[in-house]
Amino acid sequence: MSARLQRGTANATVTPGGAGILHLGLGSFHRAHQAVYTAAALRAEGGDWGIVGVASRSHRVVDALHAQDHLYAVATISPEGTSLVVPGVHTDSYVAADEPARVVDDLADPRIRIATLTVTENGYSYSNATQHLDVTDPIVASDLRGGDPRSTIGQLARGLQRRAAAGGAPISILSCDNLLSNGSHTEKLVRDFVRELPDAEGADVLAYLDQAVTFPSSMVDRIVPSTTPELTERVTALLGARDDIPVPAEPFTMWAIEDRFAGGRPAWEAGGAVFTDEVGAFEQLKVRLLNGTHSLIAYLGALRGAATIPDAISSPDVESAAAAILRQEYEPSVTAPAGVDIAQYERDLFSRWGNSALGHRTSQVGSDGSVKLGQRIPGPVLHALENGVFPHLIALTVAAYLACVAPPAGFDPGPHAAAMTDPARERLTAVATRDGRDLAARAIVDLQLFGEELSHRTAFVERVGDLLDTIVTRGVDRAIADSLSASDALAPTTR
Repeated sequence: MSARLQRGTANATVTPGGAGILHLGLGSFHRAHQAVYTAAALRAEGGDWGIVGVASRSHRVVDALHAQDHLYAVATISPEGTSLVVPGVHTDSYVAADEPARVVDDLADPRIRIATLTVTENGYSYSNATQHLDVTDPIVASDLRGGDPRSTIGQLARGLQRRAAAGGAPISILSCDNLLSNGSHTEKLVRDFVRELPDAEGADVLAYLDQAVTFPSSMVDRIVPSTTPELTERVTALLGARDDIPVPAEPFTMWAIEDRFAGGRPAWEAGGAVFTDEVGAFEQLKVRLLNGTHSLIAYLGALRGAATIPDAISSPDVESAAAAILRQEYEPSVTAPAGVDIAQYERDLFSRWGNSALGHRTSQVGSDGSVKLGQRIPGPVLHALENGVFPHLIALTVAAYLACVAPPAGFDPGPHAAAMTDPARERLTAVATRDGRDLAARAIVDLQLFGEELSHRTAFVERVGDLLDTIVTRGVDRAIADSLSASDALAPTTR
């Protein structure tokens, strides 16, 4: 058996000095994205920008990092082959559930000048209906009462509270999750938390936020599938050293960032990051065209028995549905950032989805749909309806999502749908009925999974329900055909 990956056995990209970044959410995406950009920045200009990585609950990555000198490989995979890079930018790591007080301590440490986040949309403890902090969430409520915080927003707020009391060194909180206006959204949630504190506690923190804390927005883009045992074996063979936590990733990578950093930043542009005032336009491009279409492919693929996104998109009817939703329903709702060719961007998307060497699973892409779709579909739906165009393919996305995570009694969506995780699965299953319109109304109107405004669009809710009934009674292929036929007609609608 090969010796473990160590700094003496692998050529890491860099050896960082001190730590200047605290990262919450030590998953694969961070390790294949921000860590790679940070390695390029340190290689170009140096600086104390090492990363302390914090996993929420899982020990797997943390234990392996400690055993491997905080090294791992990123495997860039395409049909042409696999290439490896070892970023080497992490200086330490730990599990927040084991050391919750340490998260607050590290956020208060003046040596930490940036806190980055990849905790997924589900990690921000907000209500889709109000877009504000969900103070009824038991974990958030507990964090507000005191003690060591366990929610991400509670950790940020309590860490900034401690930092303010210790002198108020400047810091930036940089969300790298798929949330529209993720910087201002994160700031709003932190301020929501602070405003719930007693006046004597909250006033000083709010003043500190005004003076020395920034929340830049960013857009991140790279497809990073789950690591498989086969990949681990292949990477170990290529490295000549044992790596228990390699990360697979596609060749494409993008990072657009708002350049508002209170305490400085690494030279991420050395790795190709774009600093821009148009982060919102980049976000819409990605969240709607890429992520929104990706969700449709995942749910249709899972219902048709496809294990991976490339398997799903290889079906002509799924590809046609993806092209229609992309060009007819999502594209009209976005404005391309300067210098971005939308037609080329869309061609690249289909190439990325078809990367058969990568094997991105439909169950992974389809997980957490109740939170993801709340970011991806309301704006385009409302835009289409206001312009007299009915978004049949977005309605199909929601119907396929419900069929996957809350299948009516007697309907089997298949193993790939069953493998999807979702925070709303239990609530949806509790209200699931045989009638599609009833389930759609319960999900969209009663539970307001996709926000308050969409809950009033009766025609959209009913169309989702009808397509759900079609999936259950006549099959997903028929639902695709019906949606494409209606979409091609582009009939005006009544709001």
